[in-house]
Amino acid sequence: MTKKIFRSILITSLAVMLISLSIAFGCLYYYFGNMQEQRLDSELSLAAAAVAENGSGYLERLESGNLRLTLVNADGTVLCDTDADAAAMENHAGRKEIREAFASGKGESSRYSSTLTEKTIYRASLLPDGTVLRISVSHATAFALIAGIAQWFVLAALFAAAMSWFLAKQLSERIIMPLNQVDLEHPLENEAYEELSPLLSKIYRQHEQIDAQLLQLRQKTDEFEHITANMKGGLVLLDARGKILSINPAAAALFGAAGNSIGADFLSIERSHSMNRATAAALESGHISIREERGGRIYQIDISRIESAGTVMGLVILAFDISEQEYAERTRREFSANVSHELKTPLTSIIASADLIENNLVKLKDMPRFIGHIKKEASRLLTLIEDIIRLSQLDEGLEMPMEAVDLSATAREAVRQLEDAADSRNVQIDLHAESYILQGVPRLLHEIVYNLVENAIKYNAPGGTVTVSVRKTENGGELKVSDTGIGIPPEHQDRVFGRFYRVDKSHSKESGGTGLGLSIVKHAAGYFKAGIALQSEVGKGTTITVTFPA
Repeated sequence: MTKKIFRSILITSLAVMLISLSIAFGCLYYYFGNMQEQRLDSELSLAAAAVAENGSGYLERLESGNLRLTLVNADGTVLCDTDADAAAMENHAGRKEIREAFASGKGESSRYSSTLTEKTIYRASLLPDGTVLRISVSHATAFALIAGIAQWFVLAALFAAAMSWFLAKQLSERIIMPLNQVDLEHPLENEAYEELSPLLSKIYRQHEQIDAQLLQLRQKTDEFEHITANMKGGLVLLDARGKILSINPAAAALFGAAGNSIGADFLSIERSHSMNRATAAALESGHISIREERGGRIYQIDISRIESAGTVMGLVILAFDISEQEYAERTRREFSANVSHELKTPLTSIIASADLIENNLVKLKDMPRFIGHIKKEASRLLTLIEDIIRLSQLDEGLEMPMEAVDLSATAREAVRQLEDAADSRNVQIDLHAESYILQGVPRLLHEIVYNLVENAIKYNAPGGTVTVSVRKTENGGELKVSDTGIGIPPEHQDRVFGRFYRVDKSHSKESGGTGLGLSIVKHAAGYFKAGIALQSEVGKGTTITVTFPA
């Protein structure tokens, strides 16, 4: 460490000396160069005034010393020069300072000698008679000055290096001495540098920090246990031997772990062969996922291997209840199968009738009946497709523009549209609607009312009645549709809002229903967060109430 401190001080001293000399030399060189240029401008102004008044004879009589004056004609010919024979000099029209003077009245430039040891500065001024007077001066460059004082610079550097070496040696020894005398057994009793106080205090507080870290670790453990205790999914941590390190209540209930199971062998608690095989496979492959049915629920169990530095530390077991997802997937499969069946039935009928007509197997008098059958089945197919599209849009949960809608006006419009259907089935519609304004999607509200009233007409008895009422309540609004029809048996009431579900399939086929009307009502009501209640008695009728929140 002493050598490092010594080298650092020595290098720093030398660097500071070199930088200081360089800066001082540069500043002085710039200062005197700038002063010389200002003096050159002043000399040019005086000489220009004298030449303008006395002509070139002034230059011939002038003793310029280290300054050189040159008078140049408009074509670049040298008329007079204080240091050389003008007749022997080359044309100066191409010189930078001359060109600038002819162009703007003033010109300047500087040029270095071939050896870079001398720099010549030029200033030029345009005289009233159209000639240009140029003045120049030469001085040594910084390179030449440095070369000239090199021996003195070397001597100064050697002296500074010697002084830096001596001071660095003394300082490094004085710095290291207190460090060598530090008593690490009693760090706070040392009278060392103030800068060492944090280090000595840190050594003294090491045991305190270790205690604090242990306390923090316990707090983290408590937090982990609190979080896992409130998890809906099951979590089990096992060590490399299969012993339980941690198990949350959800996992304990799922796997039947009673009391304190920490430290117990997991396979002694969970004895199923599938879990035994899964844990063994996870230790080999790193991860495995299985599904099991337990207590009427379906669980997905993910088992992952825990490794650290290439060593197997244990296993983590996560169990999730996926019963809802499984139900949704089963519903989707059933929906796909039902859609295929429902689309196939009218298409088969249309194709069969079209084939008979195409092959001239239908008598002319029966043609209207077959064409009407095709039109009826096509309309049924179109209605089915439109209902499926509506359900798909509702399933996607897309935001729809909301506006103020009068539910009573919507109900009146739906009843008006279904009057012909009611008359054809000898069903009377009674409407009792008071104004109720809500923020909603007009098309969805119309779908709710239209499908409820249409169902009430289809499944009513001849001469029956459909009662539609809209009223405002304390907590929002209420739409109620009642009929005096066939009613719904209790075992079917929980399923009538499912897609393609029909209580009386033969009657539904005759009525031309798609089995999606109540499903559309359920999804549309869900969009408005409205509640649906169903009351029905076989042979007496059905009442469906939709309650809209304020």
